[in-house]
Formats: sequence, C-alpha cells, structure tokens
Amino acid sequence: MKQFERTRTLLGDSALEKLNNAKVAIFGIGGVGSYVAEALARVGIGNLDFIDNDTVKLSNINRQIVALHSTLGMYKTDVMKARALDINPKININTFNVFFLPENKDEFDFTKYDYIVDAIDTVKAKIALVESAKNVGVPIVSSMGTGNKLNPTYFEIADISKTSVCPLARVMRIELKKRGIKNLKVLYSKELPVKNNSSRIPSSVSFVPSVAGLIIASEVVKDLIGQT
Repeated sequence: MKQFERTRTLLGDSALEKLNNAKVAIFGIGGVGSYVAEALARVGIGNLDFIDNDTVKLSNINRQIVALHSTLGMYKTDVMKARALDINPKININTFNVFFLPENKDEFDFTKYDYIVDAIDTVKAKIALVESAKNVGVPIVSSMGTGNKLNPTYFEIADISKTSVCPLARVMRIELKKRGIKNLKVLYSKELPVKNNSSRIPSSVSFVPSVAGLIIASEVVKDLIGQT
C-alpha cells in the first residue's frame, strides 16, 4: 500500500494533487504550529515554509511535538524540517530562523503562498501577518490563545467577528477593525481560562495546543481542496 493510499481513498486523486502542489507557510513552530506542520506533512502537502527563531527548551517538552531531550537547544524549524522529511522525503521545505515582526514583513514574498497559518504569540506580529496576507489575497487562519485551557472540545473555527470569551481574539478584533479588516478565520476557545495564581507564565498541557493545531490543519486542507 502506498504512503498516501488511505488519504487518497478519503479525498480522491484530484485533492491529493492539489495538496501536493500547494505551498503553505506556518509562522510559529510551537505548541500549535508544530502540530499543524505534522498534520500537513502527513496529509501530503508538497511545499512548506517554517518560520520561527526559537530553540527547543526543556519547558517545551510538555506540549510541543518538536521538543524532546534529544532536541534541546536546536532550532524548532530545523527539528520540524527533519521530522517532516522523515514523514515524506519528497516535501520541499524552507526554514527561516527569524521571528516574524512588523519590521521584517517586507522580507517575505506572501504572493508565493497558497495558504498561511498564523501560530505566533505576539499581537503586533499577528496583526502584521494578517495584514500582509489580506493585502495579497492569500487565505490565512489565525490561532487565538491556547494557554490556561484544559478542555480542547471548546475549540471552534469561526470568523473573528463571531468570537467570544477569548481575550486575545477580543484584542485582535479591535486592532483589525482599526485597520479596516473585518473578517479573519480564527481558531479560538470558548473555555474560560483556568486560574493560575502561582505564575505569570501561561499554563499549558499536551492535549490542548495539539488539538488546536490539528483543527487548523484540517481547515487548511479543506480550504485547499474546496471542501467545507
């Protein structure tokens, strides 16, 4: 049985060809982004760009697929590239060891992408990425907050205008509206944040950002092959 045979029986030959020809950029290869990358590699996306300047830290092991004791100190993009190529050696992968910021957005040619995944943390960078994608008409899905969450069944895909509860979505909604951007596909959670009185660092657990990443990957694939 060929590697993608079971995917082929579900999606069909035409869809697999579209996925193989597609070019997807994942900005942020952390708890959410690493699982997006994993799923897209396994479904047959033929061209992937990974953008992140972070290295694997011990505190990442509880939730990030790139994080192992054997990968500590390595760039997350490099670990994810090696893993994705081990899944499918035919993928064309480019890595950019840089944090995407408003100041360096012009260094990226967004017109070459068929889809963009926003899995970065900072509001200013997320807004700049959304603006860049919208300016060239490239589809983008943006991950809202997954920290301090315990129940992954509360995740939903929605337009940002329809979101509630999520503090990050609220800030993004306000800032995008100022810039004339009313619509944005997002992944967000309706779960109230778990109170964390012991640390200012957001809490996390393995089965929350991973599910978020897999849902985003599903949305990317469905959009690329024209299924809803």
